Amino acid sequence: MMGLFYDVPGLSGWAIMVMVLFALMAFNELGRTTKWGGIVLFLIIPLVLTIFVWPKTAASGNEYGTGTWFNWVKTYSALAGVLGFMAIRYIPGLSKKKGLLLFPPLILAVNIFEAVLRDFQVYSYGAWDGAIIDNLWVMSGPWNIMNGIAGLLNIITICGWAGIVISKDKTKDMIWPDMIWPWIIAYDLWNFAYTYNCIADHSFYCGVALLLSCTIPAFFIKKGAWLQHRASTLALWIMFVMTVPQFADRIAPVATTHNPKAFFIASLLALVANLALVVYQFNKIRKNRLNPLKDEIFADTKAYKRVFAENI
Repeated sequence: MMGLFYDVPGLSGWAIMVMVLFALMAFNELGRTTKWGGIVLFLIIPLVLTIFVWPKTAASGNEYGTGTWFNWVKTYSALAGVLGFMAIRYIPGLSKKKGLLLFPPLILAVNIFEAVLRDFQVYSYGAWDGAIIDNLWVMSGPWNIMNGIAGLLNIITICGWAGIVISKDKTKDMIWPDMIWPWIIAYDLWNFAYTYNCIADHSFYCGVALLLSCTIPAFFIKKGAWLQHRASTLALWIMFVMTVPQFADRIAPVATTHNPKAFFIASLLALVANLALVVYQFNKIRKNRLNPLKDEIFADTKAYKRVFAENI
């Protein structure tokens, strides 16, 4: 299956991907388990890089494509998410203010919508046979529209934000019990298809490795904190790419096969998964007579109860 999607250069390619994966998970844990680690990683280092490094490595029109509006917006929106979550976690009382709990779903929706716009933008290029645009190889096709719709459905199914709480242990994680595994898997499939469609030859890292780096902790290390894991690992990866833009192109390249079938399959899976999620969620809302803007949708599921029991 991977041969359909990627031309992985042997064991060395897999080894580098695994190193990226474990580095992201390790730094995520540093930022998650220590307040000082989070401040250094997501406030002090970005400030230094913004002033002294990124104006050169992510300059507009650079040969690695990191100087686009999307990269800059994505960098600071990811950092804003991490810092906002840290404020909710560490400033007493903020997690009790329901109005402020709108921030996590809002920043998540904005990040998804940015990517949806990018999918539609790639379609508008009309690069039906593939082309290098803004120093990135892209191939326009129906998959961009399919995955853009999948992303919009993913936004619609963001639910249960009013139930966000801070864990009772010393790490004070931001726990979202209603964000259970069906939503996470649907998001992962959509986001992988987005990276494949829009950053194709970088997607082995920013698609496969990056998504695993937040999904593994959400399932096996700290359940219920997926959004916190996602924001941190995304910020870490984008900061690295903005600083070392040649990594995916020169240092450790892993090219996609540029096969239209691969693009179509990835986006079809994302669309089907998100349609299934909408149906599943709608049935829950209808059956239990819930208000999706106020109520937690999955409170009767084993996944929700497990997260609640472990953290509250």
